[in-house]
Amino acid sequence: MDLSPRERSEPRCEISVGTVRRRHVIYVGGYEPRGARGYYKLFQRECDRFQHVWPVSLTTQPGEFDSEDFAHWRADVRASNWQVSTAYDFLRLEKFIRSDMAEPMTRHIPRSLGWIVGDLVSGAQFRIFRASWRFGLHLLFVQLVLLTWLALAVTTGVAVAYLVTDHVGWSAPVGFVISLVVALASFVALQPIADRWGAIQIPSCWVVLRRFACGKATWLDQLIDVGARRLIAATQVNDADELVVVGHSAGCVIASAVVARALELDPDLGRKGPRLVLLTLGSVMPAVALHPAARRMREIIGRLAVESSLAWIDCQSRKDVMAFLNFDPVDGVGVHVGRDRCNPLTWRVRFKDMLSPEDYRRLRWKFFRVHFQYIMASDRPSSYDYILLIGGPLGIAEWAKQHDVLTLAFIRNGVPGSQGRQDVVMGTGR
Repeated sequence: MDLSPRERSEPRCEISVGTVRRRHVIYVGGYEPRGARGYYKLFQRECDRFQHVWPVSLTTQPGEFDSEDFAHWRADVRASNWQVSTAYDFLRLEKFIRSDMAEPMTRHIPRSLGWIVGDLVSGAQFRIFRASWRFGLHLLFVQLVLLTWLALAVTTGVAVAYLVTDHVGWSAPVGFVISLVVALASFVALQPIADRWGAIQIPSCWVVLRRFACGKATWLDQLIDVGARRLIAATQVNDADELVVVGHSAGCVIASAVVARALELDPDLGRKGPRLVLLTLGSVMPAVALHPAARRMREIIGRLAVESSLAWIDCQSRKDVMAFLNFDPVDGVGVHVGRDRCNPLTWRVRFKDMLSPEDYRRLRWKFFRVHFQYIMASDRPSSYDYILLIGGPLGIAEWAKQHDVLTLAFIRNGVPGSQGRQDVVMGTGR
């Protein structure tokens, strides 16, 4: 794990972590319409892949999809001398996302243009580029796709109007009507291409995130409250050693808000019962918080940064251009909490260690696929493997702190006790 000079110099809050036999995960995915059933298929596939790499056995129970708020399943991982049972809750966003993306273009386009203009005028776009030029280029690319889509449709309509009025001799009103029809037809014809390049999904996501961060009402508020109450209920049941809220991509915004809302409802959360962990993977939260009006988002970050009962682990990767790298998600967005700060702990994940050389080269320009590697199994043993992370016998906070010295002995020998754990962590276990 790499720590900044500031992180090395300032004291950090102590989180009590250790072995795990039962884990409860609440997962919040990014802004994608595939939903719970699609994610469950991905999870099963990665579990199968996982078993070809690690000397363990893994079984997953059939998913339960009868609730509108959560899907549920269980994964059991066994090795020669340890076993971990993980209850997995998937917070369901899909009906809201699908509803957003099904909005008529007469609403989607003005909202998307409002997002582009708003980020430019407010200075948010400049702040994002200054914080991470790679992430800024990713957003700029999507914005240019959207603008090019509109420009091509308009240009085609104007060109046809010019032809029928100047070269065919039709009247200007007729030419105007034809230009509108052609422009609309061009817009519709180009829509599948624009959609493939993210010109519908990604602007829809950012419209919602910007509204939420600035304190405006969105459908996120309902889900955050549902997730927070589920988190509190899981703590009260107290049938797990570790309670983990996982956020991926845009889901990191929701996952962080869920934990902050739960702490608001129950200030003793994490101080009794299961250890509490927030795991943010490939987070876009800094770009949300960098908007000058995003006070709500910065308040959430500030609340979590000083919560001593919480272990917040923020995973970043150099290979992922759709997230931030070497970026402090607290001070970097202008949230300064002084020496009370406990979180987050930054884990710089090396996808190159997880993937075969062939796959690593093949995925070089597949940015979406790379962005999902955080929640996928590895091709070969590495210190970061999502399935092992949420199904392994070591506390996630401890793993994040000691990942650079873990060895395969960690899997072979397990973590039988405090001394055994120390041997494994230091890479000397046999």
